[in-house]
Amino acid sequence: MRVLVFTKTAGFRHSSIPEGVEAFRKICVERDWPVEHTEDAGAFTDENLSGYDAVVFLNTTGDVLDDDQQGAFERFIQNGKGFMGVHAAADTEYDWPWYAKLVGAQFKSHPRIQQAIIRVVNREHASTRHLGADWTRTDEWYDFRAVPSEDVSRLLELDESSYEGGSMGDDHPIAWYHEYDGGRAFYTGGGHTKESYSEPDFVKHLAGGLEWVLGESE
Repeated sequence: MRVLVFTKTAGFRHSSIPEGVEAFRKICVERDWPVEHTEDAGAFTDENLSGYDAVVFLNTTGDVLDDDQQGAFERFIQNGKGFMGVHAAADTEYDWPWYAKLVGAQFKSHPRIQQAIIRVVNREHASTRHLGADWTRTDEWYDFRAVPSEDVSRLLELDESSYEGGSMGDDHPIAWYHEYDGGRAFYTGGGHTKESYSEPDFVKHLAGGLEWVLGESE
């Protein structure tokens, strides 16, 4: 299972990207999965992507792929491959409707970094089975322009009563997965802070999400 971690930014750049790249490197090394990291959108060609089984958009922002590169990535997913979006993957490619459906939701705003309670609504998935019913952690909590469609399966929801500044109310998903256009897609809204990527439960959450998009777990 060969993984490409993509971190190109055309907007805000997260200082936690190096820590995130290292976390994914360790996840893959532990499972004997070859992993590569790039910020070069030129990697998105049919020929190059054919060598990978999943692409991780790790805190990408803005318009990072041109039309040809977008087409190659669409065909990659249509060929049964996997996508994993972390945090600012939802702050990426606002003018590409196909990608908006792939990632599931688009970033709107966020309050200050703070502790919040996450409700674990699916404890059977590889990314959540290590968690209890509630998960308390500190991160930057995204509000989205709209909740994901009913086509996605929710994993985690934020309890807005547990922190200040949330604007979505009682319906605030923060991680989900779905099959889309022939492939698999997983998104988690965590991962803004450097500390996230040394937090054991969050790293297990990432690992489980990657296992699912690769078809290594259900």
